Amino acid sequence: MNKEIYNLEPKEVWKNFYSLTQIPRPSKHEDKIQDFMVKFGKDLGLETIKDEVGNVIIRKPATKGMEDRKGVILQGHLDMVPQKNSDKVHDFVKDPIEAYIDGEWVTANGTTLGSDNGIGVSATMAVLASKTIAHGPLEALFTCDEETGMTGAFGLKPGILKGDVLINMDSEDEGELYIGCAGGIDLSASFDYKEEKTDSKSTSYKLIVKGLKGGHSGVDINLYRGNSNKLLFRFLKKASLDLGLRISSLIGGSLRNAVPRESFATVVIPKENENAMIAMVKQFEQDFKKELSVKEPDLQFYCEKTEMPGIVMDFDTQMRVINAVYATPNGVMRMSDDIKGMVETSTNLAIIQIRNKKVSISALLRSSVESAKDDLGEMMCSVYELAGAKYQLEGGYPGWKPNPNSEILTEMQSIYKNLYGNIPEIKAIHAGLECGLLGSVYTNLDMISFGPTIRFPHSPDEKVNIATVVKFWNFLLATLKNFPKK
Repeated sequence: MNKEIYNLEPKEVWKNFYSLTQIPRPSKHEDKIQDFMVKFGKDLGLETIKDEVGNVIIRKPATKGMEDRKGVILQGHLDMVPQKNSDKVHDFVKDPIEAYIDGEWVTANGTTLGSDNGIGVSATMAVLASKTIAHGPLEALFTCDEETGMTGAFGLKPGILKGDVLINMDSEDEGELYIGCAGGIDLSASFDYKEEKTDSKSTSYKLIVKGLKGGHSGVDINLYRGNSNKLLFRFLKKASLDLGLRISSLIGGSLRNAVPRESFATVVIPKENENAMIAMVKQFEQDFKKELSVKEPDLQFYCEKTEMPGIVMDFDTQMRVINAVYATPNGVMRMSDDIKGMVETSTNLAIIQIRNKKVSISALLRSSVESAKDDLGEMMCSVYELAGAKYQLEGGYPGWKPNPNSEILTEMQSIYKNLYGNIPEIKAIHAGLECGLLGSVYTNLDMISFGPTIRFPHSPDEKVNIATVVKFWNFLLATLKNFPKK
């Protein structure tokens, strides 16, 4: 950790962010950060609740003279995405994040940074701890497990929150106000396969796709980066048919909401086809690099000798799996007709694993149009039905329908213009903000989302722009000070 981060402005925000980087908090492993937040609230003498699913709610009374303002809920999530480069030794359950300053940005050494949503959480903590910031009745809602299923938002019961306006601080472009988001649903497919003994006249190689940028499967899907799973299976189909390649094991991607950056397969081929396969790998790497030269300048595809495995997948299942993955839609399916430049519908072929007689495939589908999301789900299910797989759609969550007549939107546009001289852009985001779920339970809430500029979330290239954290913080303080009356 670069201690200079501690001295960045606003110090009250970066001090909290430093504390968060020292507490391991990957999704599904949030006990430590939840206990930390409960202690934080109680040490301030504030009403602090931890609900049944692990959300932490902290309430702070209005500052003197602000009691007549609408109640505000500052909302963010406690968990972070655990992604690292394959050569980085890091245990997200035990190790702190090694954050450092890189020019105008704060980033991390070989791992995700956790600015998604650590900066929003840190700003909320600073407001709670302050004795000088003016604000009306205040609630802080720190949700759990946002990144892998929105468990906290799903599990939040009616009647706990008392506020009128929810400010979500989980968007990633300063100077923009978000008033809508996409809904999503997970596709899971699986195959059972028979194991066959490897032929003694064969040799074994490990196929490696790496060097891709990856990124957030919603926010970054319109960057048209490479998907390591799709690239690897493109090769596997050709080599299976032409060279008799057999798959022993495979792992590609690790998170449903991150574009896969690396994929690896252990394969077996007849010895007489060894040179042909090496040549084919080189040709495919050239093709991949030519096609993706602008988007993926560091792409690598290569093979290396490995110890001979004892088994391979039966060939019939292998080809059904390869054809299904090859045929699976991936990337942007349609751009929005209503909001310029916004993706309407997309899908990310996120995780593929082949081992122990089981093939597991996971994809995350997103859309701001429910019927389009359902249609895409049925399309992808059709692929796996034809391939003879077991499949299901699960974990669906609603989108957040924009309200252009929002009172808090009007107020914050005016506040931002007074601060910075221009009106912020009004947008919807192609990602699963918790606002959709929270608004379905608390239908009275007026909601908005904003944040500093964060780039490449859900990847080891994640970084947050230092100057925009200052603007984000000052905008938050001005908004609280000028909050609408009841």
